[in-house]
Amino acid sequence: MEAVLLSIATFVSTYSGGLLAVKLKNKLHLIMGFTAGVILGVVFFEIFPEIIEQIKERDIVPTGVMIALLAGFLVFHILEKAILIHHAHEGDYAEHIHPQVGVLSALALIGHSFLDGFGIGLGFQASPAVGLLVAIAVVSHDFTDGMNTIMMMLSHENSLKRAKVFLLFDALAPVLGVLATLFFKLPPTFLILYLGFFAGFLLYIGASDILPQAHMKKSSYQLMSLTVLGVLLIFVISRFV
Repeated sequence: MEAVLLSIATFVSTYSGGLLAVKLKNKLHLIMGFTAGVILGVVFFEIFPEIIEQIKERDIVPTGVMIALLAGFLVFHILEKAILIHHAHEGDYAEHIHPQVGVLSALALIGHSFLDGFGIGLGFQASPAVGLLVAIAVVSHDFTDGMNTIMMMLSHENSLKRAKVFLLFDALAPVLGVLATLFFKLPPTFLILYLGFFAGFLLYIGASDILPQAHMKKSSYQLMSLTVLGVLLIFVISRFV
């Protein structure tokens, strides 16, 4: 039940991020810098310790978990870069704008958001503490997903009305992901592997996606401080949850 309630927060976060992208463009890098810190904090102070504890308790060889972590990182790296390569090829032609490219990109983000919700549900299967911290990371990250959905649609000449429809789909996706996990329960060994995969995914999103985007236009000590603040926030929360 907690996972379902928290999925509502992901809906609000995603939708708010999209609406903010329409109105505010000059301060988004600061929000993204803080978000990256939150996500990295969850990976290092909650998911990794939980994986280590589970490995010790169940006497599991850690190689499989490390492979799952690397797979999570590489899968989302490849998916994202494949989309960017396609966009770059589209840009080789001056009058070659296709709204469907924005639609496909938005659909990829919707699938990604579904996996976010899936991760929350499986986090709660591991333990309430892990579920809560994963939810915090996802809620923070989904804010930028909402922004990216709007940006992808509008940058490829889709109407604002259509972009908002896809934003709604993106906001609903994590809720559906959480609901999907209510119908099954993973065995402990597979759950540990999924946590490894999800940690790799979050690590990529935080360090290789959101953080570089935050610094794309201009780096500053303020921006770096917000990232550190995000990490410290999760460190403090993880000590009490």
